[in-house]
Amino acid sequence: MRNEEKNPVLGGTLYLVGTPIGNLADISDRARKVLSEVDIIAAEDTRVAGKLLSCLGIHGELISYYEHNRAERGEEIVGLLLSGKSCALVTDAGMPAVSDPGQDLVKLCAEASIPVTAVPGPCAAITAVALSGLDVDKFFFEGFLPRQNKEKRERLELLSAIPATLILYEAPHRIKATLKELYAALGNRKCAVCRELTKLNEEIIRTELARAAELYDNAEPRGEYVIVIEGGDGKALSAVSEKEALSSLTPEEHVAHYENMGKKRMDAIKAAAADRGMTKSELYAILNERKNND
Repeated sequence: MRNEEKNPVLGGTLYLVGTPIGNLADISDRARKVLSEVDIIAAEDTRVAGKLLSCLGIHGELISYYEHNRAERGEEIVGLLLSGKSCALVTDAGMPAVSDPGQDLVKLCAEASIPVTAVPGPCAAITAVALSGLDVDKFFFEGFLPRQNKEKRERLELLSAIPATLILYEAPHRIKATLKELYAALGNRKCAVCRELTKLNEEIIRTELARAAELYDNAEPRGEYVIVIEGGDGKALSAVSEKEALSSLTPEEHVAHYENMGKKRMDAIKAAAADRGMTKSELYAILNERKNND
């Protein structure tokens, strides 16, 4: 095991620091050390991060990095890192870059050859799947479902066929509708509705989607939720061809599907283009345009 003294905070490095999802005692000694020694702490919400740092007795320089300023602020953080500054990235709770805009900052750093390392910590998805009581030899992390109804229906259709336990995040004001939509799309599967993980009012409801859909008919949902659902049998897409199902993905997701199968980048683009009824050059141009617009 490496001695902590031999693992100093390094200038020009981005640290992804996992923070407690509820119980402050879950902060690690290494997370304390990194947060106290980096030059800058980039936070999803500086008010939330400020309270955490205050509890830890840390007085670091805080800057905001969140969904609506990630493009401009990301370039600024990269510039600071290239100048030799060290930066810790934290989200409101849990592991940065997991269902979080921090993933874009990691990509920017990778493109600029900036070292990125992680200070592992709590993660709501892993905590929930471990507590679910379901088969978790294989699991698929979906995160938040799309907001638009058409995109949500298409996504649920794809999820219905995945032969692995599903993990979703949901906010309290959408949980009622989402549970009903999951039941309608996936059928009456076993599930676990996990609320306020590691907090005083932690609640794990192990049930089936039919009952889960009725949970909040007469009660107001409170707290942040993770929904863990039994996987499908892989046959739910029988009414739609695999090509049609893949074509409902975004161009980036479609290409990533083939890359995950082992294809090289250009071969993956060629295969995805064929599925979508276009040439490789047409899809390549679309991917570049979308990347530039982001």
